Amino acid sequence: MVQTLYGLHRSPNKDHAVTSHAATTGKRAILYRMVMPGHICPYGLKARYLLKARGYEVEDHWLTTRAETDAFKAAHDVKTTPQAFIGGERLGGHDDLRRYLGLKVKDPDATSYTPVLAVFAVAALLALAIDWLTATPLASAATIERFVSVTMVLLAMLKLQDVDRFATMFLGYDLLARRFVPYAYAYPFAQLGAGLLMLTGALPWLSVSVALVIGGVGAVSIYQAVYVEKRSLKCACVGGGSNVPLGFVSLTEDVFMVGMAVWMALETWVLSAAMH
Repeated sequence: MVQTLYGLHRSPNKDHAVTSHAATTGKRAILYRMVMPGHICPYGLKARYLLKARGYEVEDHWLTTRAETDAFKAAHDVKTTPQAFIGGERLGGHDDLRRYLGLKVKDPDATSYTPVLAVFAVAALLALAIDWLTATPLASAATIERFVSVTMVLLAMLKLQDVDRFATMFLGYDLLARRFVPYAYAYPFAQLGAGLLMLTGALPWLSVSVALVIGGVGAVSIYQAVYVEKRSLKCACVGGGSNVPLGFVSLTEDVFMVGMAVWMALETWVLSAAMH
């Protein structure tokens, strides 16, 4: 590799040296990124991909040691890498490059329903897959039952990734958890158990009871917090680290559980009794 003015290295796929002050013309860019034996910066890889995808010839400089990285940061008075240069001007890091290229930059604090919608979509696909494997007519009542059950299981799994973090966020609005804190920690396990029992059809008296309690309390709690108290909160439905806003979409989790519980109760006891 060739050493540059700042004691940094070019990637081995280039055979001529350039400095950070080199003038670039046309669709050419200079990129400095960390490529160390134990670490390759993912944002550097993403920045290089963006530049190449937009037709830029990339002069790819590797910062192969911590000393080289620190020297580069000091020379350019920056705190992070990668750093991209176009037309002799430093653009900045990965997010700055996206802005320069006219691409959207995600706001880490912005709320989004995407996690919940992704769970719903995957649950629907899994329900259809189960229908296919069991030779059940697609889009039948059984499909809806499986969709709700799988949704409960998936949402419980996300909560179980960090139960304490989930409980902390959940305590912000759930009425029962505020009165009895252990309920916040038990909730993911109760939701998982109810979902699995509903999916298999086992112990309907238990799954129906659990789903009615956690779904009913949850629905009332969200309605109270959002529509009565007009509070702006984040929902713990996909775990304690999400930016899902507490509102109508998050309310559907509890509505699904209550609806499923009522349907299973009718199917198990009322309809079966009528048939006999």
